[in-house]
Amino acid sequence: MADVTALDARSPSTASAKPARPRKAPVRHRNIGGVLPVLVLFLPPAFLLFTLFVILPMGEAAWYSLFDWSGYGDPETFVGLRNFEVLFKNGAFRTALANNGLIILVSLAIQLPLALWLATLVAHRMPGVTAFRLVFFLPYVLADVAAGLIWRFIYDGDYGLVASVANLVGIETPYVLADRNLAIYAVLAVVIWKYFGFHMMLFIAGLQSIDKSLYEAADIDGATGWQKFRNITLPLLSPTIRLSVFFSIVGSLQLFDMIMPLTGGGPSNSTQTMVTFLYTYGVTRMKVGFGSAIGVVLFVICVTIAFGYRRIFMRHD
Repeated sequence: MADVTALDARSPSTASAKPARPRKAPVRHRNIGGVLPVLVLFLPPAFLLFTLFVILPMGEAAWYSLFDWSGYGDPETFVGLRNFEVLFKNGAFRTALANNGLIILVSLAIQLPLALWLATLVAHRMPGVTAFRLVFFLPYVLADVAAGLIWRFIYDGDYGLVASVANLVGIETPYVLADRNLAIYAVLAVVIWKYFGFHMMLFIAGLQSIDKSLYEAADIDGATGWQKFRNITLPLLSPTIRLSVFFSIVGSLQLFDMIMPLTGGGPSNSTQTMVTFLYTYGVTRMKVGFGSAIGVVLFVICVTIAFGYRRIFMRHD
């Protein structure tokens, strides 16, 4: 039996059989050796900077929010959650929350549709279209502080453009920024003017990436302009629209630089946003503990909205 077994082991069929080739490792395993030095070289400095300038300040703000502290010396008067209790009972903070919600609503309902409409007009290549894009985009390039100062002069009831137009028409000059019922609408107009150019450029980039043959096929089928917009442009532009909505919401929650030179949050706190409220009540009045509580609330709102929106609406983008 041993000889037969040895003979079978030396049989031509067995001898001629090729040994099985070892399976190649997946690419991700073969690339670890190349990625690892890069991670070791660049990840620790980035993580250190992120910890020093993001993680630690966030932790300190959460800690200081539990104290009644002016910013001098060490925080000693522990008040627990009283700063948060005072914050949510503050009428100016509730006004700031409402103003942020109003800015988001106006941005989504007016600013983005206006930007999309203008993008469809200037997205096509034609003589002079670059100049139109530049004119519409210039307000966004302008610094927020400069835009606030310019519009403060325009709204001025004594020497501004509004006063000149009112005198020309022969009506009483409105002091827009001094009227607590009109000031927030003046701010909204500036917000629309300032940021629609940014969203317009996003939409132009999205429109230029759409295959032109789709529109040619729609023209052959006799589709109207609205049908092409509804069935081709909107579906293919939806990732860009979702991104633009995300930028609009987050930017509206962080609005600060333009409002301070324009109204300073007044009159009577009617144009406060959460960030201007934090600056006014937490920084200028040296209530660091109370301001830290405002910052914690603002951080929680921004993170919840940002991650929730990305998880729900942008998970496939």
